[in-house]
Amino acid sequence: MAADGMDQNGLVEVQVQSLGLDRASNTPVVILQETAGERVLPIWIGPGEASAIAMQLAEMKFSRPLTHDLLISVLSGLGGTMSRVVITRVADNTYYAELVIERGGELFRVDARPSDSIAVALRSEARIFAHEGLLERASIEITEGEDPEDFQVEGQGGEVDPEEDDASLMSPEELEEYLRKLNPEDFGRFSP
Repeated sequence: MAADGMDQNGLVEVQVQSLGLDRASNTPVVILQETAGERVLPIWIGPGEASAIAMQLAEMKFSRPLTHDLLISVLSGLGGTMSRVVITRVADNTYYAELVIERGGELFRVDARPSDSIAVALRSEARIFAHEGLLERASIEITEGEDPEDFQVEGQGGEVDPEEDDASLMSPEELEEYLRKLNPEDFGRFSP
């Protein structure tokens, strides 16, 4: 890994900086920030995945495994470990990711949604990477001394205007409480 946080394949290590809520679309957003820099990558995710990420960030433990915990247990039971997660590309406003699993000295790449990948990476303490081009495309930077929660996010889910509401980006605990209070009717009805 180079000093600038980028490896030879154009991957930049990132970490979960925060979870937010896009007030325009009422959609959760996970904000990934490069570990050796100030650029961030916002990815719009579903409420279930946002809840899974928030619970892990808040270090909540449950007596029975949740879905992402189950995946880690199955992987371990099969002799594999989560090597890393890579946010690979965006196409038609949809982000793509890969789980990179190591087993017996071999690497396996599994296509996955970024939100699930991040939730699994947090549980397995695996490193998260994004392609350099995705960080360039997002073009959001936090300047020295600026509060990361005071910037405007633009992207597939619309805009979050920090002037509109100070709660446009929530802490894991605030997001968890928000998601806990949601009524299933708020999501509309599923019709196959």
